[in-house]
Amino acid sequence: MALSLFLIGLLALLVFGLGLFVSLGRQASATPAGSTTDPANPLYRRVRAHGNAAEYAPIMALLIFVIGSTDPGLVLQLVMVLGVASRYLHAAGMLLGPSLAEVQPLRFVGALGTYLTGLLMALELVRRGLVLLLL
Repeated sequence: MALSLFLIGLLALLVFGLGLFVSLGRQASATPAGSTTDPANPLYRRVRAHGNAAEYAPIMALLIFVIGSTDPGLVLQLVMVLGVASRYLHAAGMLLGPSLAEVQPLRFVGALGTYLTGLLMALELVRRGLVLLLL
């Protein structure tokens, strides 16, 4: 369970850190609300990185919490770690690339890792639920 709590904390830090980064960007650009939709605009990239993290972090945290509360094996622990690492890679790719309109390797790997690890964790919960239903 300690690993799960640590990983959930990292997800929360990502969301709140990106939120602060958006606020600092708004202050620096004197943009109190909204943003342009220019994919190369730094504030827009910050807003989208935060929004994307806020979309995926809660369900990933929930999956990690539930799986982690049942003493997962090494493989599932690795999946959970890779899932959180993928969220960080995705955010870095959105912020470091010149534009969201261009393919950025970190963003791609982060998105792919998020989908794969999220699906694996979800399927594991479905498997466990079926086992309990059939008992």
